[in-house]
Amino acid sequence: MPREVPRARRVAEQVQRTLAQLLQREVRDPRLRPLTITHVKVSPDLTHVWAHYSMLSGDSHDPQQREILDEAAAYLRGPLGRALRMRLAPHLHFQPDEELERGNRLDDLITQAVRDDAARHKDDATVAPAAEDADDDSLAHYDSSDDEDQ
Repeated sequence: MPREVPRARRVAEQVQRTLAQLLQREVRDPRLRPLTITHVKVSPDLTHVWAHYSMLSGDSHDPQQREILDEAAAYLRGPLGRALRMRLAPHLHFQPDEELERGNRLDDLITQAVRDDAARHKDDATVAPAAEDADDDSLAHYDSSDDEDQ
């Protein structure tokens, strides 16, 4: 696993804030739906920036939205470099955020598993009283006070 460069992490945080402002202020394409920059990765040499985004409404994998962002990337490169006071402005790459979608899928799977487990325990609860009546001694508990009486 590559070692994380502290400067790259600090630059990524600043890029995320600045890029969100630039997208809101500078990109005037009416087809672009509202989005949020979820996280940013920066190459160790600070020449490339991968901005992960999530659409606030609609599908993040919409090809039209991706095309708009790719066109905006070339335009935003200069203002981003000036805002960050970098000698070389980094190349911008926009990618839909897969982690949020993966998290939502896992949440749905966990919710479904809990529902299935609750339904299974509900079915077991209807069968369990019959088993208790058959063998009461198997459920007896040890009581240490009984030992003192002897």
